[in-house]
Amino acid sequence: MSDIIPIDATDPVALAMAVGGAMFGRDQASQTLGVTILDIGPGYATLTMTVRPDMLNGHQTCHGGFLFALADSAFAFACNSRNEATVAAGCNIEYLRPVPVGTLLTATAVERSLAGRSGVYDVTLTDPERVIVALFRGKSARVKGDVLNASIPESAVNP
Repeated sequence: MSDIIPIDATDPVALAMAVGGAMFGRDQASQTLGVTILDIGPGYATLTMTVRPDMLNGHQTCHGGFLFALADSAFAFACNSRNEATVAAGCNIEYLRPVPVGTLLTATAVERSLAGRSGVYDVTLTDPERVIVALFRGKSARVKGDVLNASIPESAVNP
């Protein structure tokens, strides 16, 4: 008896969930940050992360790099959700409010445009009261290969 569960590739939500699970299983960075995937579908993803004491900067608020990492992870799950290997071509972030230790952050990534091999995604980071603490925009580039088979050629990732 096999433990492999077939994926209905005609169901875009099921495919996105399978891709998210496969990616997360290999994503040591998101796992180390304590990221949890709440929702994923074609072109979107919602992740959470709680700010730990080891994530604080000299002002005793969440270091911007950790906010960026959470947003970048949400972006990655959203832009790879169709099982087409996709990497970041560029991104930026606007920090709007300081985030204290213990805050449960939610990062919601939404596809704004997908044309050919390029996409644009917006990620909103909010606190538990849904106050926006940061805004992130990522531009994606599709490369050869797919996520489920982890068939991304080394030359596509490191040109």
